[in-house]
Amino acid sequence: MTDHSVAVAATRPAATDEPAEPAPVHRNRIRAVLDGVRDGIAAIPALLTDCAVLAFALWTLLYHAALPWGLAPSLTLRIWLVAGSVLAVLAVLLRFGLRLRRRRATPGSDFDPDATSDPDSDPDAEDASDAETGPDAVAEDAPDPGPGPDGVVEAASDAAPASRAAGASVPAASTVDRAGWVGVAQRWGTVLTLLVGTVAAITAGLAGTPAGAGISWWVPGSAGLVAAVGAVLLTWQTWRATPPTPTDVPAPKAWQSVYALLIAGLAAVASLYLARSTPDDIYYVGRSVWVAERDIVPLNDFLFSENVLPAMASQPPVASIEVFAGALARFFGIPAASATWYLLLPVLAVLAVLALWRLVQRWAPRRPVLAFTVAVTFLALVCGPDAALGTFHLPRLYQGKGMFVSAVVPLMWLYLTRWFDDRSKRNLVLIVALSITAIGLTTTAAIILPMLVGGAALMMLLVGRWKSALIAGVAALAYPVGAVVITQLLIGTSANEAAADVNFYDAAHTYRRTFEIGIVGVIGGLALWCGPLLARRRTPALLAAGGALTLSVLLVPGVLEWLSAVTGISVVLWRVPWLLAVPALIGLLCTVWLPTRLRVVRAVVGVVLAAAMVTSFAVYAVPMWDERSGVLVHEEPTWKIRPQRQAIAQFIIDLDRPDGLVLAPASIMRTIPVMSSAPRVVLPRDFFLVEYDINSQFSQDRLLLTKFANGGPRVERPERDDVIAALQRLDVGTICFYSQNRYALRTGERAGYTMVAERPAEPPVHPNAVTCMVRQ
Repeated sequence: MTDHSVAVAATRPAATDEPAEPAPVHRNRIRAVLDGVRDGIAAIPALLTDCAVLAFALWTLLYHAALPWGLAPSLTLRIWLVAGSVLAVLAVLLRFGLRLRRRRATPGSDFDPDATSDPDSDPDAEDASDAETGPDAVAEDAPDPGPGPDGVVEAASDAAPASRAAGASVPAASTVDRAGWVGVAQRWGTVLTLLVGTVAAITAGLAGTPAGAGISWWVPGSAGLVAAVGAVLLTWQTWRATPPTPTDVPAPKAWQSVYALLIAGLAAVASLYLARSTPDDIYYVGRSVWVAERDIVPLNDFLFSENVLPAMASQPPVASIEVFAGALARFFGIPAASATWYLLLPVLAVLAVLALWRLVQRWAPRRPVLAFTVAVTFLALVCGPDAALGTFHLPRLYQGKGMFVSAVVPLMWLYLTRWFDDRSKRNLVLIVALSITAIGLTTTAAIILPMLVGGAALMMLLVGRWKSALIAGVAALAYPVGAVVITQLLIGTSANEAAADVNFYDAAHTYRRTFEIGIVGVIGGLALWCGPLLARRRTPALLAAGGALTLSVLLVPGVLEWLSAVTGISVVLWRVPWLLAVPALIGLLCTVWLPTRLRVVRAVVGVVLAAAMVTSFAVYAVPMWDERSGVLVHEEPTWKIRPQRQAIAQFIIDLDRPDGLVLAPASIMRTIPVMSSAPRVVLPRDFFLVEYDINSQFSQDRLLLTKFANGGPRVERPERDDVIAALQRLDVGTICFYSQNRYALRTGERAGYTMVAERPAEPPVHPNAVTCMVRQ
């Protein structure tokens, strides 16, 4: 059952004729202090995440403003520190002044110790507030009301008893019959939507496996679209039929926030010991290394040249997080890799976990802590070598795209939910700040955010909130999209844009890369196509349904192909599932509602579902700390580089080298730029060559020399004359290779290179001894 087949009535405490005995003033004061402490603890996750969003948005604005002026990143960082501190102090003073003004203007405030009307000093008022605004006030603490005459539980109305007492007329029988038919239709619609969504989830999980080899993707694609449309209609009807109540805006409890903070702290510690070396580090961390060592923002290519060649078309200098890490490293006088992995990554881990907690706490109709635990466990246990969401969490949060999908997406759904509920200026400011933060993390934000906000705005339009939809759309999209467009117009990129068409994944492969296959893929499909019906009624369910509909449309066969042809962004279209906060929806699966008054039964069912999902993740998926996920667990905090590669790269960096490029085995050339910007390697990463025409002499020489340095069977060796010619064309000054590669040694000697150093193997029996030669 879901919260959209019934509408739960808000219960109120029974009235009593006995006057309440006034509590002593000192007891009220103690109670108020304790309540203030609890409220402060409960607000810590929101305070940390909101302040982080505002702070990084300010940094991104300053970074973008400094680009045309060519200001040094170290200077921009100092301006950010001063401006951020001043704004923080002003915000605290303003908040304190407003609170002091309200207390002076309110009768019965702390200035009048005999007053008892202040909610902060009235324990009864505080108890009533907690009862009405707690996250589980209706779903857990209050007994579920029974069904009405037509079998549907309807929301209680405060006006109904009063109208009856005043002798108001009873609604006509036709009105009651029509309400009954609506209730029956809604129940049947819920059942059918869940059934179709389950079919879509099962077929999507089986497609591509031996058990479902004959299943066409049209089956889950079309069934999922039907289920998404059904969820949209049901949540729309529920939003119209259910008036807002205080319980629609849950408040976190202190112990819940403490639990979330504990999980976030454990994630921060774990991030120091988990190391996943990815080829993308050469760009992200390499850019930070360049900034830290040179105090310059590279607007052109910094991997193949000294900021001379055109920048890659897929990487305009819009993202600011790598520059922030580099400036931070320069400020503290430490390597950029240390600033990224020892300072920045633990903070990002805390913020990512708290962002997920805040969304789950807002969207879960009941048992938010259990749902949050399942969501975090999903990220920890469902990883692997491909593109599962877990691989973009702790192992890659320092890459802007990892932080975007892990923190920005949940927070954007949260801020949009709050904006749609109260339309306050504060939430609108947070939406704007989060959009600036998003583009400061990754240019992918300019692609995913329009899809995310489009799904939410569609639902706002369906319920007649066109003004809210327009304002939210402009607030969330104006800066990210505008920043990319302006950067392209002013700075431009003349590299080969054919790189955008290198990789493309259709709907079936896109689903499998994110949701996995088998039982794990089925659970992900249930979250996608049934999860919106399990979300808290009204705004959370409405927006979740809009996101599910948007993604379902994209997963229909042929849609991604069309979008690729129109936009030319094939290389990143597999990231479209990022628009939906999938871990949060997976957590909601354990919040299913049962039509029983026995709270124990409801709690047991939720725990059993959570345990079943966690067991499935543990048995059928690859955990984050497994070597199959490309992750090594170390006994002490470490850089995210394999130790042997790091040692060999440091050996080459410390050599007394002549001018010219450095040639080494491919894995070592990918490591050197992550540690130092001084050596310029022949081929940082072969994937980037498509930006510079893979068939050009520029690219072919680098591929040939890398093959030569890697070694291999005799039949795969490049011709010696071709190697010597390429060495001369690329001006290679240093050659390093594994010592057992005798062909490389003889070729180097033939080309006029002399051996200058040899690194012994570690351990002695391992074939990782390295020989280096320099040009005479």
